[in-house]
Amino acid sequence: MKRLLYLLLLMLSFACGRGERLRSGDLIFVAPQLEADGMDTAIVAATGGPESLNFTHVAIVEVQGDSVWVIDATGKRGVSRRPLAVFLEDFPGSVFEVRRVRDVDASAAVSRARSYCGRSYDYRFLPDNEDLYCSELVQKCYLDASGAPVFPSEPMNWLAPDGSLPAYWEELFRALGMDVPQGVPGTNPQKMSQSACLEPVAVKLVSRG
Repeated sequence: MKRLLYLLLLMLSFACGRGERLRSGDLIFVAPQLEADGMDTAIVAATGGPESLNFTHVAIVEVQGDSVWVIDATGKRGVSRRPLAVFLEDFPGSVFEVRRVRDVDASAAVSRARSYCGRSYDYRFLPDNEDLYCSELVQKCYLDASGAPVFPSEPMNWLAPDGSLPAYWEELFRALGMDVPQGVPGTNPQKMSQSACLEPVAVKLVSRG
């Protein structure tokens, strides 16, 4: 019964907000509930700011008829495609914001995203391997008319504002046997969410929990 009520609420959310609906190619940015010493907390420490929302994840929407799917890269699933309701369940208690990418071929972006399904999550956060992290997947899928990414790379930062390295990153990169990729070109959801090529979409998404 709870799941049925949740799905009904999800369906109603598509109809609210000035009549806007999700479209293929829309991006969902996720501001999660933070857990001490977790990856999301470490991401916020390195990329967050005084904004009311600090996004640590981004995903791609695919709409097929009455069905809504999400394609993204997570540590739990790698690059995967799953129903929107399942995606929302993966981020309990989170805040979601939907943005639309201007002046791109959304269908082509979604097609590229589907072609990456099955790849592993990139815990090394490097640009020159086959694995992908969430905003890296988005960057590779959204190209302008010349074939260049609409979301450019920038030197990545892993340090907290006080210059320290959060324990999560220290332990992760030590376990991987690599140096912290400070300054390596890359992307992050928070910076991506501020891109001038995005416009807000008034669709309310909610998760259980």
